[in-house]
Amino acid sequence: MQAPSKTHRIEIFYFDAGGGHRNAMTALTRLIEKTHPNWAVTPVDLQKLLEPVDPVHRLTQKITGSLKRILLPVAPRLPIAPIQAQDIYNNALKRGATRGLGTILPILQGFIRRYSADIERLLAARWRAEPRPDLVVSVIPNFNRVMHRALQTFDASIPYLTVITDLVDAPPHFWMEDQAQYIVCGTPKAAEQARATGFYRDSDVFEVSGMILKDAFYQPPAPHALTRSDLALAEDRSTAMIMFGGNGARRATLTILDQLEKSATKVQSIVMCGKNTALQKALQGRPNCCAVGFVQNVPDYMRLADFLIGKPGPGSISEAVHLGRPVIVEGNASTMPQERPNLDWIRNNGVGLVVKSFRKEIAGATERMLADLPRFQDNIARNLPENRAVFETVEIIGRILDETALDRSGS
Repeated sequence: MQAPSKTHRIEIFYFDAGGGHRNAMTALTRLIEKTHPNWAVTPVDLQKLLEPVDPVHRLTQKITGSLKRILLPVAPRLPIAPIQAQDIYNNALKRGATRGLGTILPILQGFIRRYSADIERLLAARWRAEPRPDLVVSVIPNFNRVMHRALQTFDASIPYLTVITDLVDAPPHFWMEDQAQYIVCGTPKAAEQARATGFYRDSDVFEVSGMILKDAFYQPPAPHALTRSDLALAEDRSTAMIMFGGNGARRATLTILDQLEKSATKVQSIVMCGKNTALQKALQGRPNCCAVGFVQNVPDYMRLADFLIGKPGPGSISEAVHLGRPVIVEGNASTMPQERPNLDWIRNNGVGLVVKSFRKEIAGATERMLADLPRFQDNIARNLPENRAVFETVEIIGRILDETALDRSGS
């Protein structure tokens, strides 16, 4: 059987600072491949593309090059490799050292301004070397101005779509820019922000029903679904999932577990360690605790928990409430600027609790959560729409492609 010809080419730009951007790209790509086999989707790792101008990568490349010459003859298996700027961010998340991350944002935006001409040159070179896209989609913040400008220079007829992977924007120059483009917002607040900027035509602002979730969150439990007993946990005991994204957070996780063990709550835990192998190793053999490494079936584990404890990231919050699990998050000076509005979203919708300190308050917050669990679950069902964002966004992409094709045929 002959494969269908590709009628549209779509590029989705992402990076790996945190996990939500890659998750959004992956979810969109998989759904498009499933529902529109005649569309060609190309994921583009922007951080990889920008390595030639990434100061962190350039510096560590020089250092590791010297180390390799010295050490590899005597230690050929020693892993020595340059790092990217996003690795600093991800390692800070892994260690739970987020207090200073807010200062990175203006530095990053200054870097983008300083190297904008080089960034545009790299983007244009890529577009010249690849088949012309019919649509460029961005699921990353901060770079949308320079990316849009580069696309306009290359071919102004190619539409540009930004899919916001945060619950709200964190201006200035985080997600929204004064340029002619389409924008997808996952909450009424973000859509309100987009319209209030005056940057966009009203018809170019799309509101969807939440954050983009991976396809696994729409799959029903398997016939022989995972059970608490499979994880060596009690079936009749209240269970918390502790999750701090794909990089984990050792210090915060151990603090939470220590405080819960001292309390009278008798809560057992499922800890999603992600790629943090040191955290997973540290939890091995801990009573009433199941440590899970990086897995693709996170929903199977989340369904075994009564509620989630973690960082106020838009991805983990959205995943939890999609499955009817309320959340407990920490909000203080260490909370990253783009995640602070999420605390208000949790409070305003009544879908969880916000504490200032896990160390001082997690035991009491857990008691309140368990005592009021039905109310939190009811708030999720009443106050939040069913999250169909990934499906809605693919439909929006189709409308943009059809509209662009019609404009070209009429020109």
